Amino acid sequence: MTDRSLHPGAWWLWSLSLGIAATRTTNPLLLALLIAVSAYVVAARRPDAPWARSYGAFLKLGLAVLLIRLVFAVVFGSPIPGEHTLVTLPEVPLPAWAQGIRLGGEVTAEVLVRAFYDGLKLAALLICVGAANALASPSRLLKSLPGALYEMGVAVVVALTFAPSLIADVQRLRAARRLRGRPDKGLRGLLQVGLPVLEGALERSVALAAAMDSRGYGRTALVPPAVRRTTAALTLFGLLGVCAGTYGLLTADGGTYGVPVLLAGVGAALAGLWLGGRRSPRTRYRPDPWGPRAWLVAGSGAAVAAALFLAASADPAALHPGVVPLTAPSLPVWPAAAVLLGLLPAFVTPPPDHEKEPS
Repeated sequence: MTDRSLHPGAWWLWSLSLGIAATRTTNPLLLALLIAVSAYVVAARRPDAPWARSYGAFLKLGLAVLLIRLVFAVVFGSPIPGEHTLVTLPEVPLPAWAQGIRLGGEVTAEVLVRAFYDGLKLAALLICVGAANALASPSRLLKSLPGALYEMGVAVVVALTFAPSLIADVQRLRAARRLRGRPDKGLRGLLQVGLPVLEGALERSVALAAAMDSRGYGRTALVPPAVRRTTAALTLFGLLGVCAGTYGLLTADGGTYGVPVLLAGVGAALAGLWLGGRRSPRTRYRPDPWGPRAWLVAGSGAAVAAALFLAASADPAALHPGVVPLTAPSLPVWPAAAVLLGLLPAFVTPPPDHEKEPS
């Protein structure tokens, strides 16, 4: 790892900010722009590592979510009124206790467009999260966590690396079968590839358990009871303050106390995490620095999320186009320009050839 490598937390903050921005709009043009921004950054800065090859799987998952949402809209219908009937399916009569649910019937263009908007929003959120999986090294991310979150961070990192490792195993085994002239597609190929994949997953689990035990995973240091009680109190009041401050920001009447309560809650939670880290003494070998590039990457994502929040309040009709009456969505200029700020990491971060995995 060189001194030019980027902190993995910056990639996660950037991608989560793009995902938050995607939840603030159903405009398909803005959502497509968010997906294009994440795809461009991934294509420009994705390193050559097994865990970095999962972005295509997230793209397929997003497409599957979109198709499932459209199928549900066709089969179960929607209470949205529509005038443009595309097809009329046979309707299944349901009992009285299932009132409000419809199987079959008229399928209108308005219903499909609304389902497309909702499905694309969820797909964009998944794809943005997939960008973090393709850009941030899980091992370096785990090394950067505070000591109080180490055990929980290990569980999260293991869960996040499951999908990339599984995809890498499937690709490796399918390539090996093709080289041997054996089928790698269809039901037969899936069955013959599935058993080695499960065997490899079991071997990795045993190796991971042995490595965690040899490194003292789960062992805690002795701290005074007063420190433990103070840590619990600060963490509890910090989380309550974050919840109360967030609620104040989301309500019209809580705007005056929302920000100070939120800041106080974050401060108390951080103090609790700092004290809690004393129970998990850990040393870090060559920790990742949080430099100017990390601030630029995280700040560009935060700017996109903040701009979409403001645009949703200032012009909700542009970010949430209606479907009754059915009209073509328009691209709002300044929210679209704000989304383009998410391209900044592709120009301020080092190319992937300069980023090496720690041994």
